[in-house]
Amino acid sequence: MNDKTKIKKLVSIAGSATGVLLVLFSLILCKIAAPLGKRELADAGLLLNGRGAFLVIGLILFVFGFYFYPTLKHTKIIKVLFLLPVLIPFFMTIIIPFILGVFYSFTNWNGSSFDKFMGFKNYVDFFRAPEYINSFLMTVLFAAVNVALVNIIAFFMSLLVTQPLKGRNIYRAGFFIPNLIGGIVLGYVWQFIFNYIFTDFGAKLAIAALQKSMLIGPYSALFAIIIVSTWQYAGYIMMIYVTALQGIPDSVLEASVIDGAGGWIRMRKIIMPMIAHAFTICIFLTLVNSFKQFDLNFSLTNGGPGKLFMGKAVMSTELQALNIYKTAIVRNDWALGQAKAVVFFILLAVVSMIQVSVNKKHEEEL
Repeated sequence: MNDKTKIKKLVSIAGSATGVLLVLFSLILCKIAAPLGKRELADAGLLLNGRGAFLVIGLILFVFGFYFYPTLKHTKIIKVLFLLPVLIPFFMTIIIPFILGVFYSFTNWNGSSFDKFMGFKNYVDFFRAPEYINSFLMTVLFAAVNVALVNIIAFFMSLLVTQPLKGRNIYRAGFFIPNLIGGIVLGYVWQFIFNYIFTDFGAKLAIAALQKSMLIGPYSALFAIIIVSTWQYAGYIMMIYVTALQGIPDSVLEASVIDGAGGWIRMRKIIMPMIAHAFTICIFLTLVNSFKQFDLNFSLTNGGPGKLFMGKAVMSTELQALNIYKTAIVRNDWALGQAKAVVFFILLAVVSMIQVSVNKKHEEEL
């Protein structure tokens, strides 16, 4: 190591060490200034009032000390440091609350404190509750039907708007616009449509099936949520399929036509295998969206109407997200709601990983 490298190394270490000391000094000043009032701080002098400047200068010296350190790894360190403004909020708002949530699910947490550990009692209690079991089954049913309908309708809409039609961009915009409307607003609008518009049409056209609102029946209300969710989300999924379809080379399709392949053969043997990755993405997105459905469920039915399940009255369309919300916020049972949220996270993670794994394997086969 030559003298120039040694000097650079010493300067870098000194800069970083000075930066650390300044940061620690500023934190000590913050601790001293914490109990003081505004008037006392104003009279405290430049030292206490300059604690923010000490912190900034310390951080700058620390970063530049690392950057100028004579090693090939200093760039990796700098990259990590520049990621900290993103990583710190992520840990503060996602990772740490999740860990604390798992911990609180084993206590009698009331939203602000707890005084004893409950073990697995919270988990055992809601697994035995008819309202939770019904919510779980309705969520699975809703997700299965909604995923199928959204992807089928979105795929056929994408085939339509990729044809050489006049005004096809208008069709694309029209199909996509419902996704721009918030779920809460959408729920109240469609609640009016189901309760008044459809029933009035049914009465005037003497159609018995339309004379009663779909929202009054346990299973018809669930199907009403599926209809609105499909109408809202299909346009968004359509755009992904459109992008995938436009990525298929025209030469491949032209060659298949010359070879005499019909429309169905082209669809099954060429188009679908070449956009298999789009099916993986779209099914994943719709699956996660279906399991997490909350705003539309809240505003359209609020979990109703009621029905008998396992000998007890339950809310027929209360999906998992809404059930967790009502448990924690409405009934003020925070620990139980947190336990349900932990199970919901595990369920969603397992289902998503299985779906992606199966679709990836299917992609390879195609």
